[in-house]
Amino acid sequence: MSEKPKRPHHVYTLLVEVGRKAGDGLPEGASGAALMCYASGVDEDEAVRETVAVLKTADMNVLEVTGYGSLEEREAEGHDIEADERALMARARDENSVVVAQTTVFREGDEADG
Repeated sequence: MSEKPKRPHHVYTLLVEVGRKAGDGLPEGASGAALMCYASGVDEDEAVRETVAVLKTADMNVLEVTGYGSLEEREAEGHDIEADERALMARARDENSVVVAQTTVFREGDEADG
C-alpha cells in the first residue's frame, strides 16, 4: 500500500467576524468581535474550515470569514509583515493549529464596516 505524499501546509491570514452567543467569553456590552487569525492548512479552504471548527468549540458564533492569503501570497503582494506576525504564523504552521493574534470587540452602535 503506497502512502499519499503529504501536501505542504501553508499559513493563511483570516479575519473572522463573530456575533454574540452564550458562553462566548466576550465582554459584557459587546455586540461581537473581529478576530485576526493565522491558520495552517493545505489550502485556504481547509484553513477556514479548521478555524471555524475551533472557534465553534469555544462557543463563538462565526458570522463571516475573510481570507487574505498565505504568507507567500501576501509577500508577493508586497504586504509588510512584521517579525511578531511572522512568529505567530510560524507557531500556527509548527503546531498545525489556529492562532488568534488579535481581537477587536464591537459594541452596540459601532460601525462594523467603517
